Amino acid sequence: MTTSTVVLVHGAFADATGSWNTIADILIRRGHPVVAIANPLRGLHHDAEYLRTVLATIPGPITLAGHSYGGAVISHAATGLDRICALVYIAAFAPDEGESAGQLDEKFGGRAQQVTQARPLPGATPLKGPPHIELSIVPAQYREVFAPDTDPDTAAVLAATQRPLALAAMLEPAGPPAWKSLPSYYAISTRDQMIPTVGQREMAARMNAITIDLDAGHAATLSHPDPIADLISTASAR
Repeated sequence: MTTSTVVLVHGAFADATGSWNTIADILIRRGHPVVAIANPLRGLHHDAEYLRTVLATIPGPITLAGHSYGGAVISHAATGLDRICALVYIAAFAPDEGESAGQLDEKFGGRAQQVTQARPLPGATPLKGPPHIELSIVPAQYREVFAPDTDPDTAAVLAATQRPLALAAMLEPAGPPAWKSLPSYYAISTRDQMIPTVGQREMAARMNAITIDLDAGHAATLSHPDPIADLISTASAR
């Protein structure tokens, strides 16, 4: 059985190192080829196109795993690519065509709007479209809402090194999602405040995903690396 390359896509308010180091280590030790991309977090279509340029350099079958906003990116980027064998979502957005991550956040009652702070991006504000700003989590609230399963020192470092998200990325509607045609897996965080569990279950159900439940907050990739690595291994062995 051929093992696919695992491509790991982080979400907002984190980076590839903070999100994936432990899981990448587990997968590599198991013999999986692994690539953890630096998701630009500038806009859904921009980020998906960036991911597609990375995927074009990887030979053979590929399994995509996305955390948080990274789920929206893998859903969009994988559409129409015949070498993608499975999608794995970890406490992630999985918008349908025409939906945005921001709409799902509002629908499910996530706390992103309550705990983020905005700062202007360089360049003129466009006449149409969202304000030219990016968002980051207020450091004092980072552990409570994003990484409650980590110790205070670790959470402080994660807050200090978080990657901001352009507002446009939350507001851009998605195109046709790859989860309608690809096998999908979903690790549901049952104590998540950023993407509440009810929303994760709804998104997983409509894609007919194979699911596991994790007693975790939003940053499940940090607190539950082993079961997530197991799920990715299962998906990549298809």
